[in-house]
Amino acid sequence: MKRTALAAAGLGVALLLTACSSGDGDSSDTAGSTSSSSMWTTPEAPKIDLSQYPALPAVPAPSAPTVDCSYSAAGNAAKDVTAPNGTAVSTAGTVGVALTTGQGPIGMTLDRAEAPCTVNSFVSLAEQGYFDGTPCHRLSTSPGLQMLQCGDPSGRGNGGPGYRYANEYPTNQFAPNDPALNNPVVYPRGTVAMANSGVDTNGSQFFLVFEDSLLQPKYTVVGTISEEGLATIEKIAAAGDDGSSSAGGGAPKTPVTIETAKVA
Repeated sequence: MKRTALAAAGLGVALLLTACSSGDGDSSDTAGSTSSSSMWTTPEAPKIDLSQYPALPAVPAPSAPTVDCSYSAAGNAAKDVTAPNGTAVSTAGTVGVALTTGQGPIGMTLDRAEAPCTVNSFVSLAEQGYFDGTPCHRLSTSPGLQMLQCGDPSGRGNGGPGYRYANEYPTNQFAPNDPALNNPVVYPRGTVAMANSGVDTNGSQFFLVFEDSLLQPKYTVVGTISEEGLATIEKIAAAGDDGSSSAGGGAPKTPVTIETAKVA
């Protein structure tokens, strides 16, 4: 399935995706971690030739059957939750997560090979009911950044789970000082990725890419969206947003609430 993203670095225009800023330890322009904002770069042109931009790097094979993950305290939790166990986390297989929303189902497949620590956190939050009854607070339909952002129980874009953790794929495929980290790549349609307020500030906010988007490779890819889920998101996107976000987009005009998030 395809994946897509939210940052924009493109032709001189930088959009601040307010990651769950607010110091709660989530990340993403409106979804994220402890800081207040994250850079997602999008080209200004109404039509973009994505063929001139590179694809995401290949997903590497896991180097070990398990990894140890670090989840450090960061701000106040938007909803009471316990940080996951980070010892001997599996790098094998996928996990299904079914989001039930008032606008229709959104199925996701999370891939441990891409992001074992991120999947571990996401599954833990879902099993604790963290996402239940929470809104998807931001929608962007601009060419180069077409996504729906969710995962903040406060609905303000600055809430997180009270802990943060490091980026994984694709960020970990680049050296920390590699200039390529600042250049946009194509996050394909169907991508589930984590919002943040800077590298290594992941929390609970995530975004769902419904059309190929351009982003710096600084947002952890955690999985893919089902075709049925993409249809639900496209229906939401068709109604547009209220333009309230200084980073681009705004609250969906069609309100979206995750009623339940169930691990398959």
